[in-house]
Amino acid sequence: MKTTLLLIAILFAACSGDKQQLQTAAVQSLPVISLASSVETTFIEYPASIQGAVDLEIRPQISGVLDKIFVSEGALVSAGQPLFKINELPFREALNNAKASLHAAQAAVINARLEVDKLTPLVKNKVVSDFQLKSADAALQVAEANAEQATAAVASAKINLGYTLIKAPVAGYVGRMPKKQGSLVSLNEAIPLTQLSNTTEVHVYFSLGEDDFINFNAKYPGKTVAERLKKLPGVSLILADNTIYGEQGKVDMVDGQFDKQTGSIALRATFPNAEGLLRSGNTGKIRLSLQHDHAILVPQSSTVEVQDKTFVFTVDASNKVSKQPITIQGTSGVNYLIKDGLKAGDRIVFDGIDKLKEGDTIQPEKLKEETVKTASR
Repeated sequence: MKTTLLLIAILFAACSGDKQQLQTAAVQSLPVISLASSVETTFIEYPASIQGAVDLEIRPQISGVLDKIFVSEGALVSAGQPLFKINELPFREALNNAKASLHAAQAAVINARLEVDKLTPLVKNKVVSDFQLKSADAALQVAEANAEQATAAVASAKINLGYTLIKAPVAGYVGRMPKKQGSLVSLNEAIPLTQLSNTTEVHVYFSLGEDDFINFNAKYPGKTVAERLKKLPGVSLILADNTIYGEQGKVDMVDGQFDKQTGSIALRATFPNAEGLLRSGNTGKIRLSLQHDHAILVPQSSTVEVQDKTFVFTVDASNKVSKQPITIQGTSGVNYLIKDGLKAGDRIVFDGIDKLKEGDTIQPEKLKEETVKTASR
């Protein structure tokens, strides 16, 4: 009997110990962090294309044979420097012909005026009828009109002769030249003689979607776009090899309307390019910075995604956890920048969230300072 009671007591004690162990095991010890607000800067990158501040197509304004090419591809030229010469002989002869026509017209004017001068006293003395004088006056007016037309023809011929020498309208770099010396050129050709780019400054074009443009207008103060652009901080240019261009640019233009096909609006940033590192046709990315004055940061490793939603486990005053949905508005290093769902002073589980479920009670564990610094990078 005593043996039986002893066995029962041992079994009871064992069961009680297992129950206590299970209760103890149910309370997990997990690291917890308390959230605080801070001033943070996030960056958004947009694909961009680069053009020279001046990017011109050089085209002939007359048709003819390309006689001379004064520069080579890629050369840096100054404003007014000769680039091409079209054979001028046909145009010089056209000018001579126009001058001859002008001389004939001027002679016709003199002859018509003499006729009027001859008839005027005869009509006054009633020797001839005034009809003859009126006819002579009309002939004089026709002759004068012909002379004016001939004068215009001479001026036009001079202009065309001047077009035979094609000069650089601005300083810049010469592009490729598909036409060679001796080629026939025409003012109606689709391909220009060359392109001329002034890249002492470059324009970098990028586009914002509708949502980003609304955020852009809301983030920077000002009643007009011009006022907001003045307060916009400088922007960076990320080159094709992922290096950052050494000079900062300034956004100075917003397009007047959205592109109906892409649903985006174009912006332009201007960058100095004194060393000529950037050329028309380059590509890259524009990096815009956004400052957040009261930002709440959460380590990405402290979140979990379920059905396209992101959650953290918050810890209440009784150390009970609850799954809290959050809205993310950007990233800063390895942290998410929180838009909605959390506030300063909230506590969340830092690590081990894969072991938790809704309503669990935990034993908060203080993080080491080094861990907190690593998480905030």
